[in-house]
Amino acid sequence: MERRAFLRAAVIGGSAAAFGGTLWRGAAYAAPAQPGAGPYGSLGAADANGIRLPAGFTSRVIARSGRTVAGTSYTWHNAPDGGACYADGTGWIYVSNSEINPSGGASAVRFSSNGTITSAYRILSNTRTNCAGGKTPWNTWLSCEEVDRGYVYETDPWGVTAAVRRDAMGRFKHEAAAADPVRRVIYLTEDESNGRLYRFVPTTWGDLSAGTLQVLVAGTATSGSFTWTTVPDPDGSPTSTRTQVSGSKSFNGGEGCHYADDKVWFTTKGDNRVWQLNLTSNTYELAYDDSLVTSGTAPLTGVDNITGSSSGDLFVAEDGGSMDICVITPDDVIAPFLRIDGQSGSEITGPAFSPDGTRLYFSSQRGTSGSSSGGITYEVTGPFRQ
Repeated sequence: MERRAFLRAAVIGGSAAAFGGTLWRGAAYAAPAQPGAGPYGSLGAADANGIRLPAGFTSRVIARSGRTVAGTSYTWHNAPDGGACYADGTGWIYVSNSEINPSGGASAVRFSSNGTITSAYRILSNTRTNCAGGKTPWNTWLSCEEVDRGYVYETDPWGVTAAVRRDAMGRFKHEAAAADPVRRVIYLTEDESNGRLYRFVPTTWGDLSAGTLQVLVAGTATSGSFTWTTVPDPDGSPTSTRTQVSGSKSFNGGEGCHYADDKVWFTTKGDNRVWQLNLTSNTYELAYDDSLVTSGTAPLTGVDNITGSSSGDLFVAEDGGSMDICVITPDDVIAPFLRIDGQSGSEITGPAFSPDGTRLYFSSQRGTSGSSSGGITYEVTGPFRQ
């Protein structure tokens, strides 16, 4: 079935029938007192790393801010944020942003085929508050500055080619990016209380040096049709990009963004929603909205970074909340996949799967200390749905 607002289908391991019949989009929803465990089963007790996981999964610490990465001489950055994985021969690379200002940037960790760390290194320096970003089909990392009139930097995960600032992609408080190889565009979120959703249309696919920045135009409802309109001045000065196009749709705090199968999912933290664009019908709707929970506990709070697995599952990281990464399945079951205990002053960032889909990487941005110098980057291994 096509993923719709979760209140029309199975929720946290339950079903619409459990709530007395069909649950229509936009209807109120009462969370069950004892929610089901979802496709991976219940969370177990916290392991030695403070992570609660389903049976069959294990965790390890990959890196800690201010400390050398195991087996290397490289010191891991503070406040690890958005990330992505890249195939590297029989191994792979995980890249991670640093959300500090000044000297944000991004780093990378390289793994051999059996998961052993072989090196770590810097891939971007001298930038500000690098929050999320996105992977391109030509295997670069788009690192986004979450500051007023921030830039997007295209970086090399192997650290061989110098990073390049991509001015044509617009200057605003960038958050995440998601590449659409079918329409040959890059979708971009904006972390403002009245932020917009953009797409960048490169003049030549694979070359982000020139192109057209467009903004989504739609009504004020939570579902409907949309179009794209060119932003007259992507530089955003003196008029911000988000206020240049009449009728462009406002979103409350754009965060993570993910593309798959002719759809884009993105999160808005200000109203705790996950949105879905259907790119074949040019329509949008909610995939999750915790304001429609009328009783019980919302299964997902503090929506932030988002990624997907080959099975079609979405994995949404929480900024605060219960410090969960929640899974939303293609049939709209939603449940915690993991939880980090004892780190309520932090947020989960940078979820990304290894190329073979058996390992999930992510960070606790401030760790147990609640400080940007206390970041911890993890790996979870196990029987992920393929």
